[in-house]
Amino acid sequence: MPSVTRRQFLRQSTIAAAIAPWVGASVVHAGLANEKVNIASIGVGGKGFGDLTQTSVGHNVVALCDTDANMLARAAEKFPQAKTYTDWRKLLEQPGIDAVTISTPDHTHAPATMTAMQLGKHVFTQKPLTHSVYEARRLTEVAAEKGLVTQMGIQHHATARLKIAVQVIRDGVIGKVSEVHSWTDRPIGFWKQGLQRPEGSDPVPEYLDWNQWLGVAPERPFVDGVYHRFHWRGWWDFGTGALGDMGCHLLDPVVNALELGPPSTVSAEGPPPLPESGPEWCIVRYEFPQTPHTTETLNLTWYEAKRQPPREIFQAPDDWKGSDNGVLFVGEKGNLFVGFPEMPELFPKADFADVKLPELEDHNHYTEWTSAIVNGGMTSCPFSYSGPLTETVLLGNVAYRTGQTIRWDSPAMRATGCPAADEYLRREYRAGWDVAGL
Repeated sequence: MPSVTRRQFLRQSTIAAAIAPWVGASVVHAGLANEKVNIASIGVGGKGFGDLTQTSVGHNVVALCDTDANMLARAAEKFPQAKTYTDWRKLLEQPGIDAVTISTPDHTHAPATMTAMQLGKHVFTQKPLTHSVYEARRLTEVAAEKGLVTQMGIQHHATARLKIAVQVIRDGVIGKVSEVHSWTDRPIGFWKQGLQRPEGSDPVPEYLDWNQWLGVAPERPFVDGVYHRFHWRGWWDFGTGALGDMGCHLLDPVVNALELGPPSTVSAEGPPPLPESGPEWCIVRYEFPQTPHTTETLNLTWYEAKRQPPREIFQAPDDWKGSDNGVLFVGEKGNLFVGFPEMPELFPKADFADVKLPELEDHNHYTEWTSAIVNGGMTSCPFSYSGPLTETVLLGNVAYRTGQTIRWDSPAMRATGCPAADEYLRREYRAGWDVAGL
């Protein structure tokens, strides 16, 4: 890695100061010799196509990978100069790649990301960063060891909306926070959960490489309309449920604003766990140790499938419309609500009539990553921040699936007194799909 010049150092310092309220500690990258990044994209359908088009502005797309030939063809039409693959391992053998976007189903995030980092590639990986707690810990460690520019795809983090919420909490406007409530409407109306594995099989469509789509997950027959494309989120072998899908978005401002470390305990309630599929609904309760922004203990409750905290907790006006996805901070002086996509509000209204919210602006979550690669600097969601955030999110699934309260020993990465948690903290990869470092 080239040494950092004084000019680069000053630029990096400016970047760091600008994003400091919203980012954890991270390696500062010195920058590329060239002005354009050679980008490869693994997973180019759906969200992956958006990630590809956003990050590639002003840069070179040199390789594309997808197990779905239709999605791959669409991306290749837009980027005809790029080589195409159905096996991400083959893509990563291509010389001349500087950086990789990974926007696959959850179970492939860590294998592809780890392999890319072991080869010295900068990475942008969609949320949740990984499928398991162990994978999140390892990606965080290797990103730091390699000094790479990393970013987890949680674009809301870059919005003025969440920056304002974070600043209000950090400024102590509502005093020390004792509890937080966070809720989502997923999975209702988006994908199904609470499912048993279907019997039988269907012919694999010609456009789909089913073996590559399964990747590290256990082998199972293809069933039309059940897993591919979007329905994989409801199956534990491939997805991480509503919590994995939305938790990294909704718990991001909570962890960020309150500067939370790992939880001390996690418990969950919902329908009896099924071996194959996530629950139709779930409520998860986290307890965190005190930080400078919280009371002695911080209690965080997660709700999904349109469940929400009791209305009276908000202290909002009777005609307040609320939100299908949101966060409520309960403080000593009042409450702060921030929605997805609603702007922050302080309650009770009368108590904060004279408070003016900070004026902040959006920044580009995608070009932030490529700019850090080219110019040197850091991102606002590096793996040093998003890895621990992902661990916290996924511990909710561990608590639900074990049916026990998790007493979390973070340094040992162990649920104290709960050996049943071990199989959910780390998974085995399918034979022939071993990944160095995982």
